[in-house]
Parts: sequence; C-alpha cells; structure tokens
Amino acid sequence: MAAGRIALRPRPLWGCVAGVVLVIGLSAALVPFRSDITRASPALALVVAIVVAGLVGGRLAALVVVPVAVLAYNVVFIPPHWTLTVDALDDGVALTVFGLVAVVVGSLVAREGERRQSAEERAAELQMLNAELQKVHHERERLGEEAMRATVLERIDEQRSALLRSVSHDLRTPLATVRAVVSDLLGGAPYDDATRSELLGLVADEVERLDRLVANLLNLSRIEAGALRPDRQAVVIDELLAHTVKRLDRLFVHRRVQLEVPPLPMVDGDYTQLDQVVSNLLENAARHAPRGSTVRIGGRETDEHVEIWVDDEGPGVAPFERRRIFEPFSAGDGSSSSGIGLAICKAIVEAHGGSITAEGSPGGGARFRFSVPKSHARRD
Repeated sequence: MAAGRIALRPRPLWGCVAGVVLVIGLSAALVPFRSDITRASPALALVVAIVVAGLVGGRLAALVVVPVAVLAYNVVFIPPHWTLTVDALDDGVALTVFGLVAVVVGSLVAREGERRQSAEERAAELQMLNAELQKVHHERERLGEEAMRATVLERIDEQRSALLRSVSHDLRTPLATVRAVVSDLLGGAPYDDATRSELLGLVADEVERLDRLVANLLNLSRIEAGALRPDRQAVVIDELLAHTVKRLDRLFVHRRVQLEVPPLPMVDGDYTQLDQVVSNLLENAARHAPRGSTVRIGGRETDEHVEIWVDDEGPGVAPFERRRIFEPFSAGDGSSSSGIGLAICKAIVEAHGGSITAEGSPGGGARFRFSVPKSHARRD
C-alpha cells in the first residue's frame, strides 16, 4: 500500500519535461499545416500538453509549461512567424485568451489530479486501516480463545480438585466405618448376636453408600463425555419408589418415611437411572432431615408427565441456591456431601426429557420435584 501511495504523488520534473516535449512535438507536427488551419487548432493541441503536464507533475509543472506553450503559439502560429512580434489586434487577443485559458485549464487539471491523488491516498489509508483492524480483530479473537481455553482449563482444574476433595471425604467416612467394624470382628471382640448383626448391617449400609458414590462418579464421567443415554422401557414408577425406600430403610433409622404415592401410570425411562435419581434424593433428604422428622414422598399424574417429589423438614434451600445446587460440586451451605448427587439427578432427568427443581416444602424444609414422560404402555 505504501509503494502505491508514493507512485501516485505528482512528479513536477517529469511533468515539466513531458509538457515541454509535447509542446515542441505538437508544434513541429502542426507547422506544415499552419496555413490550412485556424488559430484555434494549435491552441487546442497545446492545451493538451498543459493538461498532460498538470496530470503528471501537478500545478507547478502545469504553470511552468504554460509560458512555454504561449511562446510556442506566438512564435510558430501567429504571424509574423518565428518572431515575438504580433501585428494584428485579433492575434494579440487570441494569444492573450490562449494564455488565460492555458493557466485556468492547467490549474483545474492539476487541482483535479491532486483531488484524485488525495482520494486514492485516503482509499489506500482506509485499506491499510481495514487491514490493521482485521489483524486486531483476529488477534482479539485469538486472545479471546486463549483466555477461554485458560478459563476452561482453570475450571477443569477446580473441578478436579473439588472431585478429589469430595471423593476422598466420601470414601474415607464409610471405609473408616467398615475398617473399624471388620477390625473388631476379626479381633474376636465379644459381641452378642444382636450387636454383631447390627454391626454387619452398618457395614452393609456403608458398602451400599460406596456403591451409590461409585455409580454417581461413573455417571458423572458419562455426562462429561456426552455418553449418558437412557435405556428406555416402561417403568412402574410407584413400585420403583417403594422398592427404593425399602432398600434404603436403614438411612431413616431415626426418621420416618411416608410414601404418599397413588397408583400412577408407567413412565418411559431407564429403571436403573431413575432408581439412582430417587436414591440420591432420599439420601439427600436423610442427610438434612432432623432426627424424629418425617420425609414424605409424593407423586401425581399430569397431561404428559408423572411428577415425583421428596419433602423433608430440614433447613430448606435458600432461593438464591436453588439453581446452583444442581451444578457439579456445588453443595449447599453446611452440607458435607460431594455435591455431585443432585447434578447427576438433573442430568438423568433432563436426558429423559423431564425437569427437576428445588423449592420450599409445606413442612418448612426442602422439596425436590422431578418429572419424567409417561409411557404409552398400560399397566396390567
């Protein structure tokens, strides 16, 4: 662009040379015909030389060539020829008019050339600015992408750290319990049958808890890989709820569980994944419900879905946390959980085409409500 802009600048010396050469050449070419042509013809021809000088060399070159052209017009084409003498008044007027016209035309051509040059320079500058803006835009995009990658990597590192912290905590607690019980039993501690049975039941509970944690971690990895796909079938949801409550009954040793679910139509879903949703919600309720309180499980049929909810009488969930707690590793205030159970619930429910929310329960605690599509199959 810079080279093109330099090439457009006027070159006065070359303009003067071109104008003078044209004046001499045109004059020489028209000498044999001067007796057969009017005074206007050579004047017009010499104006062309001034125009060329103005285009090539600008205003200065045009003004330099003007007296040369006037001199050539006087000497070559106005009698008496080859002298500076002007005998006739008409010839003097013609010479004067030619001089004035030559100055005006040369100035106009030079000014127009300067305008054209200025316009081309501005166009070149705009092109350069546009190219610079494009470079800046691409650089900003590159920096933005790098910043985004850095943010994503930082977020991944934070999630990994949170995962390690939460998993180490969630693993150590049940493992410590299992280790203590097994050590006592292997050490031959004198327990009666009832105590031994209770301890073995405690080990079974902790193993079940570990199994739920591992299942959550496996599903979390599937979610991050985009590979969480429900194996859909017709599921009798009220039977699934009853079976899950019975399987987790030891979580509610010091609490009551009321299953307030009427007969519901079957749902279109993955039995194992829906069982995990209900298990995570019940474990969450057992974790936050006070001793002696009641955890209630309800359900109802809507036009296209079946809704299930789990109520507890715990501290509840603050309104500003009701969305955040469904994000991975975002456990509520005061919670000792890993913060992935509710995120797993949300991913599974949405993979089924439903939704899950946290709200206040009528008893003052928290209510977790989720919906799944109804199945077109009929119950027997």
